[in-house]
Amino acid sequence: MPQINLRVDDETDHRLQYLSERTGRSKTFYATEALTQYLDENEDYLLAKDALEEFTQSNDDAIDLADVVWPV
Repeated sequence: MPQINLRVDDETDHRLQYLSERTGRSKTFYATEALTQYLDENEDYLLAKDALEEFTQSNDDAIDLADVVWPV
């Protein structure tokens, strides 16, 4: 598994340490979880941004959500 070094300020380190001690999980676990969530959110943002740009350039008409017919 690849490894990275991460420098954090003292407050963040104390928070990670506290959480780690209280839950029995490692600081690495929480740092990895936080980084994964951050990446997921930013990738979603970029996908939405690209989709909006593609729609804007397509000259297609938008459909009001209230007018969408959902299959049952």
